[in-house]
Amino acid sequence: MNVQIFGFKDCQDTRKAQRFFAERRIAVHFVDLDERPAAKGELRRFAERLGPAALIDKEGARFKTLGLRVAGDSPQRLLDRALTEPRLLRTPLVRNGGKVTVGHALDDWQGWIDSEKTA
Repeated sequence: MNVQIFGFKDCQDTRKAQRFFAERRIAVHFVDLDERPAAKGELRRFAERLGPAALIDKEGARFKTLGLRVAGDSPQRLLDRALTEPRLLRTPLVRNGGKVTVGHALDDWQGWIDSEKTA
């Protein structure tokens, strides 16, 4: 398995994802979005599979602080803005090869592990 986790050190769901894989002795590559924002191509990969709206945290503090609730921007414009404002993203963004998840997705992650065991 080649798991990458994109998130923030202070994000509870990101820490849960790291713990999930660590408890199963699966090495992950963690990218702290505060230190290195996600590349446009990386975000596009998630958006192609899940849709741009799934990546934006509309309940997050940064979304509210920037007044985006009233702005009515399209999900794609918000995703473009997330390149410079990574706190707009719903985290963790987890990738295993071509498979991706957003948020706390235990069932999906367990499915990845189970499919590796049977392969």
